[in-house]
Amino acid sequence: MAIAGKHIWNVKTRQRIKFLKTSKDTNGELLEMVSIYSPSSSEPPPHYHPLQDEYFEVIKGELTVRIDNEIKKLSKGERIHISKGQVHSMWNGANEETEVNWKVVPAMESEYFLETLTGLANDNKTNENGVPSILQISLTANKYSRVFRLAKPSYAVQKIVFTLCAPIGYLFGYQSDYDEYLN
Repeated sequence: MAIAGKHIWNVKTRQRIKFLKTSKDTNGELLEMVSIYSPSSSEPPPHYHPLQDEYFEVIKGELTVRIDNEIKKLSKGERIHISKGQVHSMWNGANEETEVNWKVVPAMESEYFLETLTGLANDNKTNENGVPSILQISLTANKYSRVFRLAKPSYAVQKIVFTLCAPIGYLFGYQSDYDEYLN
């Protein structure tokens, strides 16, 4: 369970997150974190948040941001607002560590989604980029579709594929999230 002060470290993406304010602290209004990206991290899959806005401020280093297929580089002190539904991805393309203040409004279940993906990566249940198998994605993406959606394929196609794959995932012992990652 995410609580203020808790740190998580994704060994595959090499991203560290410290929770500053959780949904419990703010009655669901805000999730605030500090995210530290290791040097030369990989670009994650483009995605969007259908019901949430995100706010980022670079504290240290440089953050590379792809928004609607346009790349921007943000330096210390610069801020960016990602509106709900806006396709984006973020990473550190520089040779030094990048530290970012990251706010998600409203918080919803984002912290649990982040803990789940981090736990899967740390237990070597993802590929080298931290992406789980299609069966795991089917379950996790269905559960957290209010807070995270992949940009491609379309959400309608994802919904069909994930709905078809979910029973197979359950049959093979996968879950949408895992208690051991949320504690």
